[in-house]
Amino acid sequence: MADLNIFQITGRAMSAQQVRLNAVASNLANAGSISSSPETAYRAMRPVFETEYAAFNKNSGVATVAAVDVQRSQAPPEKRYSPGHPLADDQGYIFATNVDTNEEMVEMMEAARQYQNNVEVIATAKSLMLKTLSVGK
Repeated sequence: MADLNIFQITGRAMSAQQVRLNAVASNLANAGSISSSPETAYRAMRPVFETEYAAFNKNSGVATVAAVDVQRSQAPPEKRYSPGHPLADDQGYIFATNVDTNEEMVEMMEAARQYQNNVEVIATAKSLMLKTLSVGK
């Protein structure tokens, strides 16, 4: 990775939070879905983040983040007895997603706050740069 400036660092962090928000949106959109088998039931998605250090010196503390993967939860879907349901299997069970809407709402709020923090970092950096330029006038 090339040398990073404050705008590149925050831009990448904002992109990572966008991936996180997209995963939450997908999870919430599928929160009420059901299936006829545990293999086809929707499973919650979570992004995997990785720290990327600046090329010039890994020990400098200059780093950013990247979303390198999105993985499905390994938690089993919820098995419900509903013999009259059209998707019920031979034993009368349907399988509901393992998405916890409360957990997703917390995840959404945290991602939105992290995104907003990065917006404030950019605004502060821009303001400081403009003030520095006006010092010489």
